[in-house]
Amino acid sequence: MRHAVRGRRLGRTSSHREALFRNQLQSLVVSERIVTTLPKAKELRPIAEKVITRGKHGSLHDRRWVLRWVLNRDLVKKVFDDIAPRFADRPGGYLRIVKLGPRQGDGAEMAVLELVERESVAAASAEPAKEAKAPKKDKPKKEAKEPKKAAAPKKDKGGAPREHKTKEGGQKTRTPRKAG
Repeated sequence: MRHAVRGRRLGRTSSHREALFRNQLQSLVVSERIVTTLPKAKELRPIAEKVITRGKHGSLHDRRWVLRWVLNRDLVKKVFDDIAPRFADRPGGYLRIVKLGPRQGDGAEMAVLELVERESVAAASAEPAKEAKAPKKDKPKKEAKEPKKAAAPKKDKGGAPREHKTKEGGQKTRTPRKAG
């Protein structure tokens, strides 16, 4: 029995699970929204919230702690300079999980893990009025592509005789098979 053992194993070793969460956390910092399975989202949320909370504090120790999870220094800078200040007044709950339903292929429950106050959503809601007023530019038409060349015939490696060649007199002969 697994009494008092926290966290889901997700069918992976501990090192694989840690690498998975690092990669997903970096994707979350880049795009501020990721689509993943529900169990992975539920396991990633506490880690991501701790990273954002460390970003709010801002000490050197916190930067080094975040660098353990977010391995790219540019992304650590984004956490401390862009993401954490948005949540300065919020005591927690920086992420939301939205269930999407079962995945088509295997029926796994899918979910979206996103920041509550996403920058792209705020920018998108403010820009539609500007986009409507701006004149649309005509896109240049794409040039017609050249037709593909016919592929060279493949060499026959089977036991069947090769195609027939015609001699000058109109007689057909078989080409002999090469050994090997």
